[in-house]
Parts: sequence; C-alpha cells; structure tokens
Amino acid sequence: MKSKLAILMIVFTMSVLLAACGSNDSKEEKSDTGSSTEASASEGEELYQQSCIGCHGKDLEGVSGPNLQEVGGKYDEDKIQSIIEKGRGNMPGGLVDNAEAASIAKWLSEKK
Repeated sequence: MKSKLAILMIVFTMSVLLAACGSNDSKEEKSDTGSSTEASASEGEELYQQSCIGCHGKDLEGVSGPNLQEVGGKYDEDKIQSIIEKGRGNMPGGLVDNAEAASIAKWLSEKK
C-alpha cells in the first residue's frame, strides 16, 4: 500500500513539474517596427518568471533544473540562448520562441 502511495506521489510531482516547465500558449503578439531593438532585461526576467521558474526556481536557485544564479559567469549570452532554444540534458528545446529565448539569455547573461 505504501509503495502505491509513493508511486502516486512521484507521478503527481513529476506532472506538476512538467506542467510548470511548459510554454505559455497564450502569448501576446508583439509588433515589429522593422528596427533591430535589443531585448530588455525586464522583459527577460518577466519571460523567465512565466516559462522557467518551475524548473529553475524563483531565485534561480534550481529546483528540478540546474542553479542559474551565476550562469552568466559560465556561459556568454549566445551560448545561453543556444541552450534555451535547442535544449540540453533534461531540458527540452523550443519552450519559448527565438525572440523570447534572446530576451531570457540577455537577462541570464548578467547573472555572474
């Protein structure tokens, strides 16, 4: 009986974690003015809160995903963006679109 309960708890926990790592399908369309604009840090942080917090934690401390508190000291912005877009280890790619990945990578690259 205890093993069935333990398995049920594990399945429930994994379901919650996977749901939290999923992308937000109700994204608002962003207007394109045709100019090349840099992603803002606040936008990257907001996107992180929407799409990454479930696995990497509110304070970047890592939950089921790795700690990201000093990721900018380990990887440059381009490498972080590549990891976000393509995935790595248990993290799947494509959780956010490329523009959102760029914003998140810019924000994370400042974490040193």
